[in-house]
Amino acid sequence: MKLIDRYILRSFIQNFFFGLLCFLLIFILVDLFENLDKFLDKKLSGYRLFQYYVYFIPEILKLITPVAMLLASLFTISRFITFSELTAMKSSGISIYRYLLPIFLFSVIITLFSIYFNGWIVPDSNSKKIEMERVYLGKDEIKSQIQNLYIQDKSNKFIGLQSYDRYSKSSSNITIQIFNIDTISKLDFRFDAKIMQWDSTKNDWKFSDLHSRKFLFGGKEKIEYYKSAYAKDIIEIGNIVLTPDLILKQQVKPDELTIPEFREFIVNLKSSGLDTSKAEVDYYSKISYPFANLVTIIFGVSVSSNRRKGGAALQFGLSLIVSFFYLGFVKISQVFGYNGDINPILTAWLANILFLGISVVNFIRLNRN
Repeated sequence: MKLIDRYILRSFIQNFFFGLLCFLLIFILVDLFENLDKFLDKKLSGYRLFQYYVYFIPEILKLITPVAMLLASLFTISRFITFSELTAMKSSGISIYRYLLPIFLFSVIITLFSIYFNGWIVPDSNSKKIEMERVYLGKDEIKSQIQNLYIQDKSNKFIGLQSYDRYSKSSSNITIQIFNIDTISKLDFRFDAKIMQWDSTKNDWKFSDLHSRKFLFGGKEKIEYYKSAYAKDIIEIGNIVLTPDLILKQQVKPDELTIPEFREFIVNLKSSGLDTSKAEVDYYSKISYPFANLVTIIFGVSVSSNRRKGGAALQFGLSLIVSFFYLGFVKISQVFGYNGDINPILTAWLANILFLGISVVNFIRLNRN
C-alpha cells in the first residue's frame, strides 16, 4: 500500500469511528431518556440497565453504520478540498477513482462484515435484549400457555389449537379440517382430539381421544374413534409440518432470527401454505441493508467533491436529509412488499438500486466536470 493510500485510509477510518461513536452515544441517550420512566417503574438495577444496553448496542451499530460511512466520506473529502489536498492529487495525475480506491475497498470490507454481523451477531444480542424486556419490563411476553392458535398446515389442511403449552409441548382441544384439494370449499375430513402431544423420539404428534369424521355424498358421514394415534399413521392427516419449534418461532420477532433460522422459518411457512411476503421482505432486507454502506459512500463522495453545490455545511445537511430519506424510502417500500404488491427481493433492494443509480450518475457527471 502506497503512502497516499495509507493517508487517505487513516483519515477516513478516524472519521468513520468518530461518527460511529457520536451516533451511538446520541442513540443510547435518546433511548434512555425515552424509556427512563419504564426503567424506574420496574425498578431496574444499574447492572441490569447496563446489561440491557450492552445487548442493544449491536442493533444500534447495524442501523447507524451506513450513516457513519456517509459522514466519514463527507468529512474526509471536504477536508481534502479545504486544504487543497484534492487539487494537489489531481495535479499529480491521480484520478478521482484512484484516490477513492482505498475508501471503496474499506467500505467493501465493512459491507461483508456487516452481512455477518447483521445476520448472526445482531439477532443473538436482540434475542437476549428482548428476553430481558420480557422478564424485567413485562414487554411482549411469551406465555407458557398460548391460546387459540389457528394455522394453515398445507394448502387444504387447517389446524386449530385451543391451548398450547410450550413447556410440555402439548395441545388441548385440537381441530383438524381437511378440504378437497380441487374444491377448497368442500370439507372432506374433520378430526377432533382432546390432547396432541409432541413425541421427540418419533418427531411426530401423538393424538389422544381422536374422533374422525369423513364427509360422504348425500350428507352421510363415516365416524371413527382412536384412543391414541400418531399423525403419520393416519393417512388423511399424514405429516404435519407444524412443530413445537415452529410454533415458538411464530411467537418471536424476526429480529431474533439469524439468517439460516429465518430461511428455515420461511420454508416452513411456505410448506404450511401460509403467506410469506412479510417474512421474505424482512429476510432479504437483512442481506440488502449492509450494501447501503457502498451506496452512501458513492453518494457522499459525489456530493462533497462538487464545490459548486455549496459549502461543507450545505453538503453535510443535504446528505443527512438524503440518508434519512433513504431510510424512509426503505420503510415505505416495505409496506408494499408486505402487502405482496412488489416482489420481496425487489422490495429489499429497491432503495439501494434507486439511490445507487442517482449516486453513480452524479459521480460520473462530477468526474467529467
